[in-house]
Amino acid sequence: MKLTKLILFLTCIMLAFSGCEPETITPEDEKTEQPGQTPGTEEGGDKEPGDGTEGDGTEGDGTEGDGNEGDGTEGDGNENDIPTYNDGNVPTAGYPAGAFTTADVDHDGIRYMWDESFIPEITIHITADEWNKLLKRYDEFSHNVDYFHADFTYKRGNEEIFIEDGGIRLRGNTSRRRPEGNGGQMHNSQNPDWHHCHFGINFRKFHKDDAHTVKGIRKVNLKWFKDDPCYVREVYCYNLFRRYGIWTSAFSTFCRVWLEVKGDPKKAYLGVYNMIEPIDDEYVEKRVEGKFESDKGFLWKCVYGPDGPADLNGTESRKFNWDQDNGVNYTYEFKGDEEDFAAAKDQLEDFIRKLKGKEDNSFYKWINEVCDVNFLLKTYAVNVAVGMWDDHWNNGNNFYLYFNTTDKYAYKVYFLPYDYDNSLGTSSNCGVISDSGRQDPYNWGDNGLLMERLMRFSDFKLAYKNALLELTDPAKDLFDMESSVSRIKLWQQNIAPYVSNDTGEDMKIEDKPASWGNHGEYRLMDTGSNNFFRVKTETIKKMK
Repeated sequence: MKLTKLILFLTCIMLAFSGCEPETITPEDEKTEQPGQTPGTEEGGDKEPGDGTEGDGTEGDGTEGDGNEGDGTEGDGNENDIPTYNDGNVPTAGYPAGAFTTADVDHDGIRYMWDESFIPEITIHITADEWNKLLKRYDEFSHNVDYFHADFTYKRGNEEIFIEDGGIRLRGNTSRRRPEGNGGQMHNSQNPDWHHCHFGINFRKFHKDDAHTVKGIRKVNLKWFKDDPCYVREVYCYNLFRRYGIWTSAFSTFCRVWLEVKGDPKKAYLGVYNMIEPIDDEYVEKRVEGKFESDKGFLWKCVYGPDGPADLNGTESRKFNWDQDNGVNYTYEFKGDEEDFAAAKDQLEDFIRKLKGKEDNSFYKWINEVCDVNFLLKTYAVNVAVGMWDDHWNNGNNFYLYFNTTDKYAYKVYFLPYDYDNSLGTSSNCGVISDSGRQDPYNWGDNGLLMERLMRFSDFKLAYKNALLELTDPAKDLFDMESSVSRIKLWQQNIAPYVSNDTGEDMKIEDKPASWGNHGEYRLMDTGSNNFFRVKTETIKKMK
């Protein structure tokens, strides 16, 4: 009788625990990663000839992992073992009043592809011959920008869109890697050695018609969560920009990626990726009405190139060039046609000369004429709050400038943020930065002339401070710890069933920053003294 009662008691205990949801996803076994390389940008700031897409920051060289990491508890990546795709009932965090959302863009494709109530699937269908061409070209020149022929299936819920003969390419700077095997090896259909890598997809690369789009969307970037065991950093940052009404931010969401080499016994599941809206002419077009006002201006990508940072502090020694589709890095790369390059360069050089050379009184008047300074300061407040050190102010890196006219002198200039995987506690010694959580927000960097000059004026300084304080206000549902952890927890729970994959890499969600950073103690889910949101909020509250 006693034994029977004991069994019934233990059974009740087990049933009670089985109904509990985990507070967060924190597997105990940690994967050892290789140290990262010198901070930089994708392709020297994502030299993306022809599409101007976002970079991926400072990730390593793709040597991490032997494909055996993780405990494999989420499945082995085989197609039949992966949970059935959702039907659109994915819980979402919602947005506070004043946020910039897909509903604010008059374009069906934007609202369709970046609908956060879905986790879409993208399947890449490519012939063995074309896949081998991609591998061989990587071996010849790893940073090539060549597109290769592929078909694509975009699946959202029960709806599928098939695109025949689009283009796919590899992306990344220090994160660029071979997607299969080692150098010299061609595709192994029976025992492939898959690797995570970043992809750029251009549905219209080879056919310039509306049939080669997803509801009008021509291009997307797919980034794996390298150096982000939490699987959320860049998603969180773009989300925070939009929550704060920063309409210059790109759209971003999770997706699942498959790769089918035609003729293989089965397709490969590559896992959960970040699907990001490229910054290019299409991006500008989608934000014309009530935003840029015109899409006839000039777009520049600005990065830390081989000749130095994009600090906007002179033009004598920096490379200016148009996007030549050759993989060469330029500090200032014009994302337009060659015939417009001379006029665009004159305009940018004029802006840089005035930014550097004007006396304070005339500078104050001029910068208010050519720039929405308050909006810029709000943008940069988000940048500093999330600890983005590989940026314009600190590292002379990772931003775009859009001039909304072609006139050399009469224009509005907009600062466009991008590339936020090195954030939220993934910190590095760079410039004046030693700790992205505790660094003085007034003294964020020493490479960015734009913010350095703005901080000389008391009203600009106050507006910047107020933006940071607003971000940390718990009532705003923005950067404060509780609301941030809640959003991250929701995203992690949404993607957790789909993380395990056929590469054998990044098989677990873990609460830690990149291994190569200088502050490995930072956490996002653990709300103790090392929580990044907590530390950063305390730093902001100390501002004078």
